[in-house]
Amino acid sequence: MSRAATNLQIDSARLWGSIHETAQFGATAKGGVRRLTLSSEDKQVRDWFRKACEDAGLEVHVDALGSQFGLRKGRDMSKLPVGIGSHLDTQPTGGKYDGILGTLGALEVIRTLNDAGIETEAPICVVNWTNEEGSRFAPAMMASAAYVGDFTTDDILSRKDIDGTTVGQALDSIGYRGDKPVGFQKLGCFVELHIEQGPILEAEGKTIGVVDSGQGVLWYDGKISGFESHAGSTPMPLRRDALATLSEIVLAMESIAKKHGPNAVGTIGEAVIANPSRNVIPGEIAFTMDCRSADGAIMDALDRDLRAAIAEIGARRKVEVKIDLVWRKPPTHFDPKLIAAVENAATTLGYSSRRITSGAGHDACNLNTVMPAAMVFVPCKDGISHNELEDATQGDCAAGTNVLMHTVLAIAGVAS
Repeated sequence: MSRAATNLQIDSARLWGSIHETAQFGATAKGGVRRLTLSSEDKQVRDWFRKACEDAGLEVHVDALGSQFGLRKGRDMSKLPVGIGSHLDTQPTGGKYDGILGTLGALEVIRTLNDAGIETEAPICVVNWTNEEGSRFAPAMMASAAYVGDFTTDDILSRKDIDGTTVGQALDSIGYRGDKPVGFQKLGCFVELHIEQGPILEAEGKTIGVVDSGQGVLWYDGKISGFESHAGSTPMPLRRDALATLSEIVLAMESIAKKHGPNAVGTIGEAVIANPSRNVIPGEIAFTMDCRSADGAIMDALDRDLRAAIAEIGARRKVEVKIDLVWRKPPTHFDPKLIAAVENAATTLGYSSRRITSGAGHDACNLNTVMPAAMVFVPCKDGISHNELEDATQGDCAAGTNVLMHTVLAIAGVAS
């Protein structure tokens, strides 16, 4: 690698400016971002991103699920591109950094290479994956999952949000159902930059997390069918209370996750009472469950213990409880050579680092099933994410992007 490439640094102020410029699309009063996938706000940021990629000389295409691909040519176009990027959608009460740091960091890598006049041997492809968050449509990371063949395009297009809108309808409403088939853009590998979304790096004073693995995920949809009856005239022993049943399930999940800890977590993040009324005992509730572990055996144990506990609670309370496993993502173990490239880049640049497991799921975890993949983490304040208070420093964002860039240079190679 040339001396100029070895000493290359991204433009920290430009990256920081891009982060805050795009945060206006879906900005909330509390300083966060609400930019649900395929919403009007998502269209705004996608349009911004497409123009920025084109201005950087990238050849931009959109696939049938709305994922955006910006290709920077390399000297040897017979080589598969090095993929970099993340996502632009947020949670309903999201922050400025989750996802978009990785996408804008990838754009900044391209801008910096352009400014320095550096040509890589292999091409580089910047990607914005559709619906990473999964807050509007399930499952999360659906576009990258379809890319690797876990779902068909038609299956994903037919998925509905809570209002009954399909992914296909939402794509058409914002003009982002692309003309390229899913999987059209082949990638040789993928590296994703992201905030940690946890407290470890900040607590240990480390600048870079070298992600070597990711937790597996179990997602369930549940339904409790009890019996609606009068709150004043139904004796306590005769009640078939769906909400009381759910309360036991919540506590059972907490107990089971703790039993299998510290490498297990469980969450019930959604619960909806059908036809709620102050003086009616709830008769029907829909709910979701999210369980995670980096250990496949623990995931199996979580599933087994939860099903047993739910069956016992339902039988004792004389209510019907159904749970459907709607998504199972095995634990991820990233590519050793790419992990080493990230680690070497951090060391060469003088940043403190540590190996780390990702508690959250990411598109890189899906892509790792069909190609080498790795991730770069930077700290976020107090480990807070999926919250409007989410925060990160300009210096850490720049450091992570520098590590991303030098990892890419090591993989793609610098043309002589």
